[in-house]
Amino acid sequence: MDCHIEIFHDGEWLEAAHASFSDVVRNGFRPNDCVFEYDLLYAFGDAPAPVSLVIPVDADRHVRKTWPTFLYDLVPQGNGRRFLLDHLKLPDAQASDLPLLCAGAFNPIGRLRVREAVHYYEQHVERHDLAADGFTFDELLARSPDFHETMMVHGMLAAGGTGVQGVAPKYLLTQGHDGKWYPDAALPDDEAQRHYIIKRPRGPSDADRKVLRNEAHYMEVARRFGIRSFDMPVVHGDMLFIPRFDRRAQNGQVLRFHQESVASIAGLAGFGTQADQFELLNAIRKVVDEPLAETVEFIRRDVLNLALRNTDNHARNTAVQTVDGVTRITPLFDFAPMYLDPEGITRSARWYHPESRKELRNWKDILAQLSLTGPERAEVVEALVRFGERLATLSECMREVGVDNDIVDFVTPSIEAQRTQLLALR
Repeated sequence: MDCHIEIFHDGEWLEAAHASFSDVVRNGFRPNDCVFEYDLLYAFGDAPAPVSLVIPVDADRHVRKTWPTFLYDLVPQGNGRRFLLDHLKLPDAQASDLPLLCAGAFNPIGRLRVREAVHYYEQHVERHDLAADGFTFDELLARSPDFHETMMVHGMLAAGGTGVQGVAPKYLLTQGHDGKWYPDAALPDDEAQRHYIIKRPRGPSDADRKVLRNEAHYMEVARRFGIRSFDMPVVHGDMLFIPRFDRRAQNGQVLRFHQESVASIAGLAGFGTQADQFELLNAIRKVVDEPLAETVEFIRRDVLNLALRNTDNHARNTAVQTVDGVTRITPLFDFAPMYLDPEGITRSARWYHPESRKELRNWKDILAQLSLTGPERAEVVEALVRFGERLATLSECMREVGVDNDIVDFVTPSIEAQRTQLLALR
């Protein structure tokens, strides 16, 4: 099976690369080998952008023992994965990732897509004779029968499920210039006004709804504490409306920005793998324009994860993007009191000593193992001490923005523990 990777460039989709996968041993290939190569016309075009920040554009043919890891960013997960597995009559197994990629990666986050998935979507729309007339905001909130039908039949392909990863049910919706809301892939670019991810609770429990409701407040707290943020999400009923930052609608066009998970740039294949924070940070530093600034940003986010008990810190919940020619960590996303999750979410990315592999839990020990120059280390320490001083007001800030009081009370000891560690760096 082959897949053709397209990239959005100057208002059009271009074939950028090709990946082929062998399912039998032949010509010296092993099962699951991947042959990856850039399209020659693209490679020799006008300053082409890479499909991954760690795969430079060249004219060579590369035989790999595993997938290029950026492809895993495009494989449907969560509700979208379950939807497509049912449609394709496939088991939920690693062997299903490739057919899922070739059916579901037609409208993912970022500026890449898979041509075979576009064809699958077009055939799906034609088979079901689907037309998206759009919904008013009230219809969207009420989840009218028409909205429900569109989301279940049309939407899991056009609006949701397959384009964005994660366990919580999500839709990709676009608000048109007419004020109505449309499944994202169903609305032409020149009619788009704003793009959103609509997130619903991960499950039916009160705790799931509590997590979703407080995610908007957590994001506001992070913004006030200087974490890189985009426009704030807003809760309406049991839906969280999150403005997308991988796209920008302007002058009748949609700009799509490169976005790639830290799992991808660190070479982590598959899903659900444990990650080493040192390796993730080193991978970030290699691709961003200002490694020192992004080092501070990455560590401050982890301080808040630990302080506010956001335990869902896996390597696909951090990403980098290139906007207006600058590559850096994306604005914050998926930041919530995940310690409340009924499934018992634990930290999957931790700081492991490079030699002993023992987990490090104190910032003084962690900073001692970072690959920094002397001047860089001094600046990082200074920035973290200042951040630690600000943590004295964190609980108060949480109450001001509306975080539930019981959450504030629960995380206050962990806030103080982080503050004590950072101030000890002086």
